[in-house]
Amino acid sequence: MNAVKDHKELAKYFSWHRLIAIVIKEFIQLLRDRGTLAVVIGIPIMQLILFGYAINTNPKHLPTLIIAKDHSSFTRAFLTGIQNTDYFKIVGEAKDEAQAKRLLAQGRTQFVITIPTDFTRKLLRGERPQVLVDADATDPVATGSALSAIRVLPLTVFDHLLVGNLQSLRAAPPAIDLVAHTNYNPENITQYNIVPGLLGVVLTLTLVMITSACITKEKEKGTLENVLSTPARPLEVMVGKITPYIMVGYVQALIIIITSYFLFAVPIEGNVCLLLLSALPFIAANLSVGITFSSIARTQLQAAQAASFFFLPSLLLSGFMFPFAGMPMWAQCIGEALPLTHFVRIVRGIMLKGNGLAQVWVDLWPIMLFMVIAMFIGLKRYRQTLD
Repeated sequence: MNAVKDHKELAKYFSWHRLIAIVIKEFIQLLRDRGTLAVVIGIPIMQLILFGYAINTNPKHLPTLIIAKDHSSFTRAFLTGIQNTDYFKIVGEAKDEAQAKRLLAQGRTQFVITIPTDFTRKLLRGERPQVLVDADATDPVATGSALSAIRVLPLTVFDHLLVGNLQSLRAAPPAIDLVAHTNYNPENITQYNIVPGLLGVVLTLTLVMITSACITKEKEKGTLENVLSTPARPLEVMVGKITPYIMVGYVQALIIIITSYFLFAVPIEGNVCLLLLSALPFIAANLSVGITFSSIARTQLQAAQAASFFFLPSLLLSGFMFPFAGMPMWAQCIGEALPLTHFVRIVRGIMLKGNGLAQVWVDLWPIMLFMVIAMFIGLKRYRQTLD
């Protein structure tokens, strides 16, 4: 009798039946919440795919331009040896040095290799002709291994041609003098690569997260009905909502630019006004994405989950953390569609390379196109919300 009485007393405070019922109820609610279920399943899968397949800290097949002023068998042997290292992919031959420098500044090529006119003649005379290798060192990780591979190449690349009377040229030092110029970041300072890219990362994270919750917050508080009762049109409401956050974005941009210059000594070679002007479509694009997520989501939690699905691939596939050229083609295609990829190139190009509008425009128009598409989708979704 006492045991039964004790059991009844314990049941007042804790019951396994009530606990199991609550657990079952939570599982059912979780299965019904598609947003949370998508995060639980989708984010681990996304991370596995991106880190397992897309991320590569030892990139190979990097785009390389050639300026060949000599076309002998020794030149062909050297170019073949370059490609056989797997670090270089010759994508074409530049017309002149001006074109090569322009493409290097735009980030369309990682290396420019210049073979002089008297290359073969000096090599056969044992005068060690100089071969110039210009590298875009804004991302030291992308260039480090490739430069190490090409420095040891002259030791053996000409062995099959240096026969007979030319065998003496195989002895050290190498038959050619390889001169490597690491442009834009000659000292391979990591902060020069990371800090400018943080401008785009911070703007993407904060602006998408903040605006993705603005409409859902009004839904939860019941203040959206007040907006519906006004004569304001959907476009007016949408623009009115994102305008204050544009100012927030510019405040963040100024803080990062000033801090990077005075605290981390990151050079600003280009025009700051051009940088701030280029930030406007990027800010607007991220705000439009946030508004779209906010109009689709039913709760702030769902809006935050949607924002994380946009931010994670943007961060990993933009070239901010890992070399863009080392990613597989499918990952590069996804990265090219994201505004952060192009904005990171713009910021690094202006701050480290001194790029002007002509060089920036190559990456500016994709951001503007994304902005227009995101605004159109956001406006359409927001119109449905108001209706």
